[in-house]
Amino acid sequence: MVMPAAPSLPPGAVGPAPVRIRIRIRITGAYPRRPAAHGWSIQSCPERDGRTHPGRAARRPVDHQGGRGRPPPSCPGPAPKSRSRMPAPTRIPTVPGAPPRPSAVAAFHSVSAATTVLLALVAIGAAIHEPVLIPPLAASAALVHSAPTLPLAQPRGVIIGHMIGAACGYAVLAAAGGSAWAAAVAAGLTLALLTLARTPHSPAVATAVVTVLQAPAPGRFVPLLFGSTVLLVLTGYAGSRIRRTAPRYPAYWW
Repeated sequence: MVMPAAPSLPPGAVGPAPVRIRIRIRITGAYPRRPAAHGWSIQSCPERDGRTHPGRAARRPVDHQGGRGRPPPSCPGPAPKSRSRMPAPTRIPTVPGAPPRPSAVAAFHSVSAATTVLLALVAIGAAIHEPVLIPPLAASAALVHSAPTLPLAQPRGVIIGHMIGAACGYAVLAAAGGSAWAAAVAAGLTLALLTLARTPHSPAVATAVVTVLQAPAPGRFVPLLFGSTVLLVLTGYAGSRIRRTAPRYPAYWW
């Protein structure tokens, strides 16, 4: 069958405008659609459909047993859905128990070093006929040789702390006399100044109490107290170098 030729238009004439018709056909299957929770109902697969455009998506084939078929081996599975994870609960730090028992060698080393320095203070006091050994210095020796890493045992607290305690003791003694009430005030004042000066050393509070109650002569007591604290620091430094496994003292000088 021969189709007649289209009639030709005279020159200058305008024909009718072309009409474009777009038809969209949607085919729904007879089987129910699986929910999107499976995660692979629609996914991009360039190897299967021959397209390389990453933004397009291809539907999975529908099998005859209902629902959508599984993706072919050549197509990767869907990315796992990110689940918002709850922040980990804050752990409350547990209170540590008693420190571990030191070895026999470490205990002997600490006890012998502290005893040696206290005997040296007694010998110095006997030589100059002055009581050099006072209870606060015995407590300082115990801190330096048994807990050398604590802030209470560092040279800054040992030396400056005792000087602050002696100064507070003499100040309260001059203002309120040598009573037990005045000694309590001197102890509280010493503790406040130690905190402000960042020189924690609890035996220095006892130095203030001893100064108020015994009222020693400051011209002899203060130099002896200063020399005794320096001797405590030096023996702690030497003792930590004698035994290699001992903690290094001091942790900081100033």
